[in-house]
Amino acid sequence: MTPRLLTIFVFLMGAGATAVVSATSPAAAAPPSIPGVDAPELAAPGSAGVGVTTIELVDPGQPDLLAANLHTGVVPLMDRKLVVDIWYPATAAATAPRVTYSAAFWGEPGRPPVSFTVPGVAVRDAAPAGRALPLVILSHGYSNAPASMTWLTENLASKGYVVAGIHHDDANPYVARPQDRAAPLLRRPLDIVFVAQQLQKRLGAQIDPARIALIGYSMGGYGVVTAGGASLDPDGPAMKAIPGGWLQRHARGTPGAAAMALPGVKAIVAMAPAGGGNPGSASGSGSASGSGSAWGKAGLAAITAPMLIVAGNRDPVVDYASGAKTIFADAIHSDRYLLTYREAGHAVGLNPAPAEMRGSVWDMDWFEDAVWRQDRINAINLHFITAFLDRYLRGNAERASYLDVAVVNSDDGKWDAPATAAWGAYSPGGSGVTLWKGFQRRHARGMELRHAAPGTHPAD
Repeated sequence: MTPRLLTIFVFLMGAGATAVVSATSPAAAAPPSIPGVDAPELAAPGSAGVGVTTIELVDPGQPDLLAANLHTGVVPLMDRKLVVDIWYPATAAATAPRVTYSAAFWGEPGRPPVSFTVPGVAVRDAAPAGRALPLVILSHGYSNAPASMTWLTENLASKGYVVAGIHHDDANPYVARPQDRAAPLLRRPLDIVFVAQQLQKRLGAQIDPARIALIGYSMGGYGVVTAGGASLDPDGPAMKAIPGGWLQRHARGTPGAAAMALPGVKAIVAMAPAGGGNPGSASGSGSASGSGSAWGKAGLAAITAPMLIVAGNRDPVVDYASGAKTIFADAIHSDRYLLTYREAGHAVGLNPAPAEMRGSVWDMDWFEDAVWRQDRINAINLHFITAFLDRYLRGNAERASYLDVAVVNSDDGKWDAPATAAWGAYSPGGSGVTLWKGFQRRHARGMELRHAAPGTHPAD
């Protein structure tokens, strides 16, 4: 653990607290929400303490897709229980124990699930701090869990956001029927809308119900794009993937279409979003419905909220060209950004692999990119997500200078830093400086950041 990272860790733990650091595995000892010394400027945690609590919500009368009779097409109804983890700014004693998260991912076919733990900075059920805070709804990838995205949840909470991570409870894709693997195409947006509406009521004065953002990774990316306003194509390949015609009931032009969209969304962040043309891998992270987009051009054009899309251009699971790139191109009424990691694959949204997930390539590949350091991806994502949310949820116009970069290709950026500047100083942007603002010398490499204003197409 670097001296700077250790200092931040002790600060978040509270005055007088002791940071316990493993001598054999320093990276594993640090909570993922605390970025390293080479992180860009806005990735650093905020000044607030962090609390976490867990609640259960019940959505009555929902189709039980996993119990569908494929011969008759009958889908029974059930009360759908949704566990939600909520991170928030908090006050807590310096000596209060910090949480350790736990979850399990499906093992390589033929092997049992693999359990893992993640150290955190949050205090369970700590007293909330602040009122009228922005609310962020988080939707994880297929078979993932909110515990695998604490790099984001805790960090945003320390900056004054309330973040609600939904446990979507997906079927095991390696033994499930194809129709069961497709269930998130219906459930993701419905879960997101339901949880957001419930929390708008339940959290009361803690949040500002008029300031809501949606963030999703992989299948969660499909979920937030859909819940954020993209209507489903009634002739799209996804329609026949769900038994009983349940997805068709929510397609564009039907009375049920409104149930798929959350009114008043102020910002959308989609990381490696599913829903494009590639059916995805056996992990079920992609659009499990064959070729073609879930929305079509008309569906994506219905998005009006600002959007930040994050993707690797070598994504083998959801396909960059028909996924992230097409969403960026066709969401023509959104003020949108596309951050691309060149040569990166699908793993752009999870924590660095926990120690328990480093015993096999299969387990590690849930979390880690084959080319990029995962903690590096997390730090860059934090930088841009912070700028994006601050700009569109808090109205901080100054954050635009971090998003509207001088050069699309990060490698082309230049900064003649003054001789007195520390080597790790951040680029100030502005006149004569093209190195992306907030990045250090030689550390804005291998990326592209594109912007398209509402009413424009990237080809314009």
